[in-house]
Amino acid sequence: MRKSILYLCLIVSLLFSCNESKENVGENIKTKIIENPTNKVGLSSDIIWEQMNPARGDKSPLAGTIWGNRKAEVPTGYIGKFKDGFSSPPHIHNVTYRAIVMNGLIHNDDPKAENMWMPVGSFWTQPAGEPHITSAKGEETMAYIEIDNGPYLVKPVTEAFNNGERPINIDASNIVWLDHSQTNWISTNNQARISFLWKNSNDIRALFVKLPKNFKGDIYSKGTILYGVIITGNIDYKMPKANSMTNLDHGSYFESTGNSIHQISTKEEALIYIRTNNVIEIK
Repeated sequence: MRKSILYLCLIVSLLFSCNESKENVGENIKTKIIENPTNKVGLSSDIIWEQMNPARGDKSPLAGTIWGNRKAEVPTGYIGKFKDGFSSPPHIHNVTYRAIVMNGLIHNDDPKAENMWMPVGSFWTQPAGEPHITSAKGEETMAYIEIDNGPYLVKPVTEAFNNGERPINIDASNIVWLDHSQTNWISTNNQARISFLWKNSNDIRALFVKLPKNFKGDIYSKGTILYGVIITGNIDYKMPKANSMTNLDHGSYFESTGNSIHQISTKEEALIYIRTNNVIEIK
């Protein structure tokens, strides 16, 4: 079922990326003085882990909240951690979620579907109410999981319902990437690349930002919401008015509310997932 959806999704993704890339970046934030920067960072080492399904004991996946609160009626981003060989029973969720493979391989599909293992950097969505299973292969398999409104609950398939959405599975090899020649969100001759993933009715959107090895530059934002989660690799992040850099590895994040400049450098390629409600510019 999802394999046919995948091909349709690739076409939609390409069209979406092309349309989004033309959105005007507008006034350059760099020309404005940011008197009260709101930049914050969160370290993966500070994540508090808890069992996602305590009834399963040691077999339960672990959940570590990055931002928000998955038990409350708020948007939330958290990491799910799975043991090698994990496979859930068929179940549903009360809310739709989006997810990105951070480590290992993950299969997420209808209970009777053949295994389709998604590698690191793959993106999928799971509609509320649809029966599915989730399986993991590899040590320390992890996925970044995001919801627009909680609480995030696991329920039996007897409570399944159709909310009108359809699932999406996009393998990392099928992500559509744009460079500076294809979008004005990246300055000329900058080697960064971006991929637009989704945008909702509230103008909140998300994108991948892929930074090359030895990148040194800035991400400018005017969004009142911005979360940048490190999916792979690591970055050195300079807080405004600070003299030192903070290393952010995968599972760490940075955020801001309002006009902001995020100064970033890399020693290796890094993949960042950004959720925001405005355009960004990579310079």
